[in-house]
Amino acid sequence: MMTVTNSGSAAIDIDHLKVDYGSNRVLHGVNLSVAPGEFIAILGSSGCGKTTLLRTIAGFQKASAGAIRLFGRDVVDMPPEKRGMAMMFQSYALWPHMTVLGNVGYGLRLRGVSKDEIRKRVADVLRMLNLSGLEDRKVTNLSGGQRQRVALGRALAIEPHILLLDEPLSNLDAKVRLQLRSEIKSLQNRLGFTAIHVTHDREEAMTMADRIVVMDAGHIAQMGTPKEVFDHPVSPFVASFMGAENTLDLDVRSSGPGIEVKAEQGQAVHWNGDVPVGAVTAYFRDDVASLDDPNAAIDGSIVLPGTITQRTYPGGHYRYVVAIGDRHFTVTDDDYHELDRPVGLRLPLASLHLFPSEQSQGGFHA
Repeated sequence: MMTVTNSGSAAIDIDHLKVDYGSNRVLHGVNLSVAPGEFIAILGSSGCGKTTLLRTIAGFQKASAGAIRLFGRDVVDMPPEKRGMAMMFQSYALWPHMTVLGNVGYGLRLRGVSKDEIRKRVADVLRMLNLSGLEDRKVTNLSGGQRQRVALGRALAIEPHILLLDEPLSNLDAKVRLQLRSEIKSLQNRLGFTAIHVTHDREEAMTMADRIVVMDAGHIAQMGTPKEVFDHPVSPFVASFMGAENTLDLDVRSSGPGIEVKAEQGQAVHWNGDVPVGAVTAYFRDDVASLDDPNAAIDGSIVLPGTITQRTYPGGHYRYVVAIGDRHFTVTDDDYHELDRPVGLRLPLASLHLFPSEQSQGGFHA
């Protein structure tokens, strides 16, 4: 199989792309540039527009306005088969009456490749996917993981420069999903094709992608490396979507050379951080918080007095629910603690995502 060579222009350049379903606008002027050989994950909840964006790139959905350029060529009005890309679907989309050979070689047969060459190229693909020897087996006699490998093989057999993946792993069990996640990324590194992968699974996006695109209501809310988006969300929506689902209202005031941070409960804390002054909402993940003495005074952290109301053990650590007034917060902690025990919920200020409270209207509250 040939390795894709990088060209000077972007592999995919999406310029002010708009898509309407009747009178309903689904994509609102999306801009996205993908470099040759880059792996992009488009992440978002149901209805955010991520699948519509993928289908429009593929040519299955008509754009209402804007451009889609593939290696500099505008394809927005071209049919799917003229765009030179392959797509891997959530539902496998295999021909049930065909063998593995027939399915993997289907795109090659449509392109007029000879039978001998098809068998040779299919054998090469199946070897890469650890499916050698299954050429003559019906796909209905394969496991779910094997069927998805066949679907991947069919996409790769035509040696595409661009591979589009529409939540292809969501129907598989956890173990097979992890294996295929690794195999797809490994093949992409080896063969050098450009990939856009749509998923609602945050961990899948984080572990596979060079860059993540988080979508919300037909807009790109943020894009960046997994670490950038995870550690530095630009909005309450992105913070919550990336796992910072606990929220806490704080009051921030100037105090000498720094600031003073005060929650409704607990002591005010002086800090030298650079955060907005006034009413802010803090977003934080449960692994950022920890349990401490309710009367502890810790530099750079606020400590809120509360009570443990729930304890579970998901493996490797305990997960607690801590009640503070009428609010409840989830916390992970390595140590075992008794229920109904008074504790201090310790929150390092540097690990909180702080936004002016007016930005946080409508956000998730624990």
